[in-house]
Amino acid sequence: MNGSNPSADRGHLLTEQANPASEDLDRLDTDALVQLFCDNDREPQRAVAAAAPALSAAVDAIADRLSRGGRLFYLGAGTSGRLGVLDAAECPPTFCTPPELVQGVLAGGAPALLRSSEGLEDRFDAGRSDLEARGFGPADCLVGIAAGGTTPYVLGGLSHACTIGALAIALACVPAEQAPMPCAIDIRLLTGPELVTGSTRLKAGTATKMALNILSTGVMVRLGKVHGNRMVDVAVTNSKLEDRALRILRDLQGMGREEGAALLNAAGGSVKLALLMHATGLDAAGASRHLAAHGPSLRRALAATSPGSAAPGPAA
Repeated sequence: MNGSNPSADRGHLLTEQANPASEDLDRLDTDALVQLFCDNDREPQRAVAAAAPALSAAVDAIADRLSRGGRLFYLGAGTSGRLGVLDAAECPPTFCTPPELVQGVLAGGAPALLRSSEGLEDRFDAGRSDLEARGFGPADCLVGIAAGGTTPYVLGGLSHACTIGALAIALACVPAEQAPMPCAIDIRLLTGPELVTGSTRLKAGTATKMALNILSTGVMVRLGKVHGNRMVDVAVTNSKLEDRALRILRDLQGMGREEGAALLNAAGGSVKLALLMHATGLDAAGASRHLAAHGPSLRRALAATSPGSAAPGPAA
């Protein structure tokens, strides 16, 4: 039978075990209940730190594929799938990526974002068919997210990725020996039993969100979307982001807001292009050609200019 048996006993899974610290959860006063959650919510950070080598390998492998024209897909059901959709949705406004570069694929599609449709996760073949509907191919990357590691929908997608030669990355919150998943890189976030038994939207969900933050941000840094710690590819689409862009120009090049706004306008709203124009004296067209030839990293593009050009850095 493909995938896991939906009716199999999963009581051995780490995410399904009862947490002895919360045996009297319903009898605790509110202060004690909140403190118990605060104490337990230190576990996700420890779990993510322990998975650092696998996360690092995943960042480099994904960045390599994306730099050669591949795309990144997150696949999951329930909370796991919703977290993938959230991370994918944040990439275009933060890093000015095209919407198709990072995609979240959720069992049940868009309606499942607002209304639970966990029954759909039992369909092994649906993971593959949902990826195929997006044109998922050998050049792409898949992060299959399943807190308990047994979701047939996710296992089907990972199996398909492995079969066609795509990069398959598994992300789960149980040890690999409890729930093997087909993949090239295996990320395990061992957060332990939940305070409400089996409710993986809690510690497992928190650790998953942290891991996805690292994956997407790390990949975008490797792709030249960040200069220092500034999001120089931010899309200036509202007043908050325009203010952020102007502050980046001020902090890295010492420009006043009026000068920065004029330069940003000349650069078509591109902070990276504006910084390159200011540092090199090139006009927008020239800076754009230079960035295309030597980018996408602003640091590399600046290093390829004349020896007298200074890389943007904090203004004195």
